[in-house]
Amino acid sequence: MVDLRAVAEHYHRDRFPELPPLRYTRSVPELDRDFCRAVARHFDQAPEFALGAHGAALYQVLQQEDLRQYQAIQHAGVEVRPWRGAGQPYRDSATLIEQVTRTGTLWLYLTRSGHGPGTADERHPMLGDAGVVVDGEPLCHNDILRVVHDLFGHVALGAGFGPRGEFAATHGHRSLYPRAVWPVLFTEQIGQICWFFFGDHLSGPGEPGRLPPARRPYPKQKVFLYPQSFLAWFERSFTPKEADARRAW
Repeated sequence: MVDLRAVAEHYHRDRFPELPPLRYTRSVPELDRDFCRAVARHFDQAPEFALGAHGAALYQVLQQEDLRQYQAIQHAGVEVRPWRGAGQPYRDSATLIEQVTRTGTLWLYLTRSGHGPGTADERHPMLGDAGVVVDGEPLCHNDILRVVHDLFGHVALGAGFGPRGEFAATHGHRSLYPRAVWPVLFTEQIGQICWFFFGDHLSGPGEPGRLPPARRPYPKQKVFLYPQSFLAWFERSFTPKEADARRAW
């Protein structure tokens, strides 16, 4: 059985030797619905593709960091396999965490099986070839991000698929990245999660749960960066206390 927390801590030590040692734990977010709705509405109003030279450079750094983390996962002995079956490979976060912990294998739900609508898809930097082939399946950069997010975010931290769990997974996992790419992670993860759970497109605007997640649409795959004020607001969602890592949200 692979201790993914230990893998994360060793990775952080080797990748960022100038920083203090990392204790890889899950922080508890306070779910501020005003924040979630504001993030979702900003996502709605943002252009579909506003990359620019600065954003393009940040996406390139994200891709490089994802590949480094993927290599660390492989070196630790975790096996990644492409999921070619019907539907999702895991019915919920508890199943993901239990099966990966027990078997050391992650079944990857491929980006080509579901990435959300939008005209930006063809130009989306995460759809480029990552140079990784698994079981004859060429993986794109978004596939690699899904792998490292699931393993270092959900499995290692015991974080679920609901909004609080996704916030915790992103908040913890981002410590393995340079701060420069945190805005990209915010758009790719927090922006989309807030839209999915709190967007005005839901019946009962902003109230998660009224429309079952299986019936909710994926957000458009937009490419833009949120203002820094949103990242600061996200940081205020977390408290100093830590949750029991055995419980998934």
